[in-house]
Amino acid sequence: MTPDILMTPERIFLDGKTFVPAELLPIPEWPCVISERPQLTLTIKDDDLFLVTDTLGNLSACSLGDGNPSMGLFCADTRFLSRLELQIDGRSPVLLSSTADKGFSLSVLCTNPRVDDRLQADTVGIRREIVLNGALFEELEVSNYSTSTINFELSISFDADFVDLFEVRGFGREKQGKLLRLIEPTFVEDTVVSLDGASPPKLHPAIPTDKSLTLAYQGVDGLVMESRINFQHRLPDYFKGYTAIWQLELASHEKQKLGYRVNMLTNNKPTSTVSAPVTLSQAKAAETMEEQNWVQEITRIRADEKGAVNRVIERAEEDMYLLRQSFGKYKTVSAGVPWFSALFGRDSIITASQTLMLNPQIAKETLILLSQYQGKVEDEWREEEPGKILHELRLGELARCQEIPHTPYYGTVDATPLWLMLYTEYYAWTHDTETLENLWPNALAAMEWIDRNMKATGYLSYQRKSKGGLVNQGWKDSGDCIVNRKGELANGAIALCEVQGYVYAAKMRLAEIARMKKRLDLSDRWQEEARNLKLRFNRDFWMEDQDFCALALDGDGKQVDSITSNPGHCLHLGIFTPEKAYSVAERLRAPDMFNGWGIRTLSSLSPAYNPMGYHTGSVWPHDNSLIAMGLRSLGLVDQALELFEGLFDMTKKQSYYRPPELFCGFERISDDSSPVQYPVACTPQAWATGSIFQMLHMMVNLVPDAPNNCLRIIDPALPESINRLSLHNLRVGPTILDLEFERSGNTTACRVAKKRGNLRVVIEA
Repeated sequence: MTPDILMTPERIFLDGKTFVPAELLPIPEWPCVISERPQLTLTIKDDDLFLVTDTLGNLSACSLGDGNPSMGLFCADTRFLSRLELQIDGRSPVLLSSTADKGFSLSVLCTNPRVDDRLQADTVGIRREIVLNGALFEELEVSNYSTSTINFELSISFDADFVDLFEVRGFGREKQGKLLRLIEPTFVEDTVVSLDGASPPKLHPAIPTDKSLTLAYQGVDGLVMESRINFQHRLPDYFKGYTAIWQLELASHEKQKLGYRVNMLTNNKPTSTVSAPVTLSQAKAAETMEEQNWVQEITRIRADEKGAVNRVIERAEEDMYLLRQSFGKYKTVSAGVPWFSALFGRDSIITASQTLMLNPQIAKETLILLSQYQGKVEDEWREEEPGKILHELRLGELARCQEIPHTPYYGTVDATPLWLMLYTEYYAWTHDTETLENLWPNALAAMEWIDRNMKATGYLSYQRKSKGGLVNQGWKDSGDCIVNRKGELANGAIALCEVQGYVYAAKMRLAEIARMKKRLDLSDRWQEEARNLKLRFNRDFWMEDQDFCALALDGDGKQVDSITSNPGHCLHLGIFTPEKAYSVAERLRAPDMFNGWGIRTLSSLSPAYNPMGYHTGSVWPHDNSLIAMGLRSLGLVDQALELFEGLFDMTKKQSYYRPPELFCGFERISDDSSPVQYPVACTPQAWATGSIFQMLHMMVNLVPDAPNNCLRIIDPALPESINRLSLHNLRVGPTILDLEFERSGNTTACRVAKKRGNLRVVIEA
């Protein structure tokens, strides 16, 4: 049932609670503490909930205005906590150590600064633990390590601005909702005389007799959002505004435990799709059990040594679990934290493709979920068209109020052919005929959208229709990245080179499905269209003077003739003639493109090159893993392994052995140097994490054919950094098998260690 909301000009009544606009009821402010040095951040995530704090575990109001706007507790694209600040006698604690290694929880060990002459420095030990599981849980263990009894004040300040994530990212709004204060529903107070002689009652906030706090906001759309904080263990002694205060007296080596839970509600219903338990220990147990179930389902991949390679793989397994997010009864992989914790088309599809060897269930649920949102009507604001696969779905206030078109937004040119590619890849791994049949109408609708779009020029292109949409609608979707060799922006409808490769692969692969389904008319037509596209593509996109493929064709059909990484996506798709494919492969490894860690998005010789540019000179792990797959398909094994080594060397130098969304394109000076961080890169991020598995797939070179009950392993090749690699619990069709690879010199042998099923395994050296 939907809760009833009754409103008067100065009151909001919701399920027995009464709120008033915040400006009618000022509350005391507790000063925030300015850190003496900039703080790094910790990030944890559970399904649709994520938290970004400083390394103390704090959300300081000072930090939000001091260059860390992404910090906060977020759910459904809304910030439900913008302040969560622990203080000791009004001072910031001193950090000893902190980690967010578990992904869904963080732990902090800190102590006190010197407080006048009554509390010596490093006397108090505070151990914080924060866990996400449908809600935020924190427990603090406070210890006295001195030889005598001490007295001090400990406080935690809360606040919530309830801003939409797009506002955090800088989106300006004309309208704003209003912050609310919870008040007692009935009260009799002394009156104050107003200017017009009336005597309105004096308002008082609700007294937290149950030791709870409520932060609230009403959006422009009328929805009431709340952050409800319930305290546990040793309860606060009193409150000052939204600050809970404990007056602690601890004997020598005495410990006390404090704690609270933050529930997020929208119109008095839980905002998170995850049912929240009551206590932190229950939350940890639920998360641990779910992760263990996940680990049992996936392929376990391990190298022979117990060093960095395995730590990178283990972290990628954990992050793929963390990035899963519920949408209705299905889960797919959200694109990344903090900016892209949402349903995406392109990002989710590519990640699902990268991880078919890990767990094909990701691909299945991604395909089904995106098919449910497949375009049905013409809608210019959302750039929706029949058969088109969405770009991005948002749930925050800006989307609900139609201030942004993400309800969902369809402004992506490549998600539709990529969906078709994943559809065929998933079937090759699983022989899941039920899903194949159920999604066949969606596949036909997707191909019809492609054909309608290509009718005018023969190429799949994009041009923004929505004033709230993206100017560029390929994977490089920043506004400054589609440039020619002079560094000038391209204009008109843009036909990207890699998108034509996706279309070619989709038509060729779907033709095989159509032939299997006895739709020879469709099979023959799609194969013929693919062959014609290949002929045109090699003619129109090829730059003879550069011996390389153009980034795109512009609205006039003119080549956008810069040297970029985009053609590398085409190498394993078959759209290039062999000689052109080898030319592209060689050019991508030239010093202006390959920086020692990976291949840049744009040549360093371009006037538009910027090593700190989002798509104009940076290096993206997923971009490189796709290129590595292409190099492998051409038999350029050493070159592909070189990209693997660069990517893993970069990842081993990251916090938690976690590859970032991207990093700067500066040259790798030596083996001891570190890659230069991109300041606001998402981490964890889906297709960066997926690149780890795609690189491993590239090395062992599995070619599944579950419909014909066969797995081919073609010329596997381990790099010098790995002597042995094992795959346990690998699923191909109904068969589960274990594979072991061992390198000896320049050759890698493979053997089937265990097999449960009748799959035919063919090892080709």
